[in-house]
Amino acid sequence: MLQDIGGTVPPHTDHAVSVSLPTWKANVAYEEGEPWVMDRMQCGYPRFFIHPIIQRLAREVVRRCEIPESETAMLFPSPKAAEVCSSFLLSRIPPEDSCKVRVINFGPPHQTDSALLTADLLLSCVIYPVQYASIAKQVWQHTGNGISSRRAEFCLSALENGFFTDKKLGITDTTSRFCKGPRRYQGRDMMNEKPQGGGAHALDFVPGTPSGIQDTREHTQFIEERFGRNLSTSLAGQAKLAVRRRIAGVLTADVELSEALEEESGEGRVAGLMESDVYLFPTGMSSIFSTHQMVMAARGEMKSICFGFPYTDTLKILQKWGPSCLFYGHGSSEDLDDLETRLIKGERFLALFTEFPGNPLLKAPDLKKIRSLADRYDFAVIVDETVGNFLNINVLPYADVVVSSLTKIFSGDSNVMGGSAVLNPHGQYYRSLKDTYAQEYEDNLWAEDAVFLERNSRDFVSRIDKINKTTEEITAMLESSPLVKKVYYPKYNPSRPMYESFRNQTGGYGGLFSVTFHSTAEAVAFFDELEVHKGPSLGTNFTLSCPYTLLAHYSELKWANSFGVDFDLVRISVGLEDIPDLRHRIQQALDAVAQIKE
Repeated sequence: MLQDIGGTVPPHTDHAVSVSLPTWKANVAYEEGEPWVMDRMQCGYPRFFIHPIIQRLAREVVRRCEIPESETAMLFPSPKAAEVCSSFLLSRIPPEDSCKVRVINFGPPHQTDSALLTADLLLSCVIYPVQYASIAKQVWQHTGNGISSRRAEFCLSALENGFFTDKKLGITDTTSRFCKGPRRYQGRDMMNEKPQGGGAHALDFVPGTPSGIQDTREHTQFIEERFGRNLSTSLAGQAKLAVRRRIAGVLTADVELSEALEEESGEGRVAGLMESDVYLFPTGMSSIFSTHQMVMAARGEMKSICFGFPYTDTLKILQKWGPSCLFYGHGSSEDLDDLETRLIKGERFLALFTEFPGNPLLKAPDLKKIRSLADRYDFAVIVDETVGNFLNINVLPYADVVVSSLTKIFSGDSNVMGGSAVLNPHGQYYRSLKDTYAQEYEDNLWAEDAVFLERNSRDFVSRIDKINKTTEEITAMLESSPLVKKVYYPKYNPSRPMYESFRNQTGGYGGLFSVTFHSTAEAVAFFDELEVHKGPSLGTNFTLSCPYTLLAHYSELKWANSFGVDFDLVRISVGLEDIPDLRHRIQQALDAVAQIKE
């Protein structure tokens, strides 16, 4: 079962989250940017590869606004998200080019009673010189705040049909530097120039009322018809409520949306936890980036701590926004001792960010000692539970904020992005964070994406239970094989006692594990022969594998290896296949390893 290089994963999925890189050689070529792979990419992981629909929308913005060929656009769901990008660019480009960084905002011409016509029907475009694309792409990747492909699909249709107009966003001037951008659209002056921080300025796009649109009813009809392809997005607000209840633990049964909304709001998996303590984001990284921003807004700018080897962008967020961070890549007891020594000597920190368990080594940090230090020395604890997931573990009592990628096992279908942040109602910063969220939080989860998340997550309880059991079987098989060097899985890691202390009574060890072999040639043989989907992401309803270190840390392989993350590590996320079927596929791959040894 060799998939086509660059095809969507899952196949025939317009908004797929993963992309097929079926061989080790293809993964290397992707990282090297070789045309034989790059020219065949139909999609990619959305924060690393900008979806073709989004690329098309960006080109249309550039064309319609008569942007010079030397400039391009990066698209965001709100002026606030766009400001993060423009500020980041302005801090890293020559001052003489600062006047070329500007923001163009798009929005609907009418406000109607439609649930869809809310503030989230907005597109903010950061215009900047094309030579700085790699800088802007860092914002797209690290913050996770770029627009989704479904939002882009809607906005492209709305733009082509003339359904965007001036949003009159009052962005104030914070600097004396100012420059003018392009001022022509179809022979008319369409740009209201509004200076913005650091030399950037906002431009509101005003195409006017299109011919044939005489009233709100016709505009609403356009909106509903665009959204009404196969599901009712007028239920988006209710879908978000159901998702928040599921995350809070108020609602965990496999029920339809109509049943979910009849459930009484009550306490969740922690006493006092309500769905109002759950905040939704367009991606998992957006939840992490936003939480870091919120904690800084609540407590002031201080250095953070990144504890344990993290998913790559978490560390980048802490390093590039705010006063950087102290990084403990091993996440060991010795690292905690060193941190305690620093705290005793008077060093102060904003927050400690960690994963439970970590990715890709599945190591569980000593969250109990971390909590003890946080209480004693006044710093927040933010835990990413994406890999563990809250049905398997309960880390919220020891955290101030728990963040997660809903793109993964919560959704499972690999066709929508999402993220969440949950505030601990008993946390020492709960009140200040609650007040900060009330002032600073904006819901940028696109309506149609919310509907998909709700629909996909209805059976997440039963899916997780099946995946837990299958993964235990598969990891036991690999753990007993002499062909395998090491299996990284919470059940077999030295940190298992720590994981067990947070495991729910009915919870398991999750569906993610990593495996290494005695040589790179053996790892390549195993990966190439393994008949499962291959590409980035995890937590999918189908088994998905990738050479994780190569994909996540290709430009820093020696650095990753210094923290025990081998270059030729293979990561596997187990899906819903039957155990005998998956065991057969694993055995075939092991047979290929055995041939290398002969």
